[in-house]
Amino acid sequence: MAFEGLADRLQSTIQKIKGKGKVSEQDVKEMTREVRLALLEADVNFKVVKDFVKRVKERSIGQEVMESLTPGQQVIKVVKEELTSLMGGEQSKIAVADRPPTVIMMVGLQGAGKTTTTGKLANLLRKKFNRNPLLVAADVYRPAAINQLQTLGKQLDMPVFSLGTEVSPVEIANKAIEQAKENHNDYVIIDTAGRLHVDTDLMDELQQIKSDVKPNEIFLVVDAMTGQDAVNVAESFNEQLDISGVVLTKLDGDTRGGAALSIKAVTDKPIKFAGMGEKLDEFEPFHPERMASRILGMGDVLSLIEKAQDNVDEKKAKELEEKMRSASFTFDDFLDQMAQVKSMGPMEDLIGMLPGANKMKGLKNVQFDEKQITHVEAIIQSMTKKERQDPGLMNASRKKRIAKGSGRSVSEVNRLLKQFDEMKKMMKQMTNQQKGKKGKKGKGMNFPFM
Repeated sequence: MAFEGLADRLQSTIQKIKGKGKVSEQDVKEMTREVRLALLEADVNFKVVKDFVKRVKERSIGQEVMESLTPGQQVIKVVKEELTSLMGGEQSKIAVADRPPTVIMMVGLQGAGKTTTTGKLANLLRKKFNRNPLLVAADVYRPAAINQLQTLGKQLDMPVFSLGTEVSPVEIANKAIEQAKENHNDYVIIDTAGRLHVDTDLMDELQQIKSDVKPNEIFLVVDAMTGQDAVNVAESFNEQLDISGVVLTKLDGDTRGGAALSIKAVTDKPIKFAGMGEKLDEFEPFHPERMASRILGMGDVLSLIEKAQDNVDEKKAKELEEKMRSASFTFDDFLDQMAQVKSMGPMEDLIGMLPGANKMKGLKNVQFDEKQITHVEAIIQSMTKKERQDPGLMNASRKKRIAKGSGRSVSEVNRLLKQFDEMKKMMKQMTNQQKGKKGKKGKGMNFPFM
């Protein structure tokens, strides 16, 4: 997971200073030394680290912190603000042309994930912003890139403009914009050619396209797992093309975070989007403040809420609420709920967005095993429709049949049935409390999954 090593190191460092009623210059000196080492280990640019630590140190021994009632908390606030500033401060939004279409040039080296990112961006623009994009295959040197973009277009049910490999990229881009105007596409996303390294031919071609189509955005796609190399590539492309923003791919991988923390400081260009997985919908706008919160173990509840809004069916959620109120919640409803939670992404990532999630890692009893969800699904799917609707029908022979059909043990079937029964009782209790039918105020509830 992105930033995991850096996050663990920073969180343990700031934890030492968090509860201090009084913070000395020596405390700040020791903390900033640890922060410096953590950032350097994460492959953050040396000059960026030096400037960052200097600002944190100056602010942490300033009057604002030293005279505060909670100096330890104030120091953490300083670290979070400087980390947010390092990654760009505020979210940088995508451009919208005064007269459609808005033209976006996707540039970068081969292997960074540029073509896939082109499809992901188009998907996000349609789903989140209700746009109608046209994808343009302008990498004439790699027939595979054209085929890949056409395949993505079919998957997304989205138009792809291509003139094959015998026409110049500049002509392809111009004709694509003409078609977009005719077909009322409000965004044109041009997938340009890449190379294995930065060279004159590549830059000359990209400058020709830029000069001719005058794009509203030039997004440089860089692989977050390449660390400082990504920063060097960003610097080169920015000098030649004056890029408008960066898209980081593979931010979900085992990346130390150096690229994300260095690019803005080195190029003065914002990170606009981040690829968070291989699927076409695992792509999101980059929020510096939210990312800083996650790195420091403060959670990212806003992103979690947005994921829920994007993936949870509102109509189904209301129906489920009614079933909970009337205590008619069934195993079929439970399956629906699990499917919606799974659509939000890996459970470990969702838990990671909760404040204090880092503290759970050290607890032996807290495990987020995705296989357990699969096992529960297998048990429920091995039940008949009547059994799902009315678990009271269960007897020893039915349980044995379900266990055999799901490849699980009878004890696991019994455990699920017990948890489900306790959950229904808990829902009923909560509903009764809301209606004011509960007797004594101080009586607690038993939560089966805790």
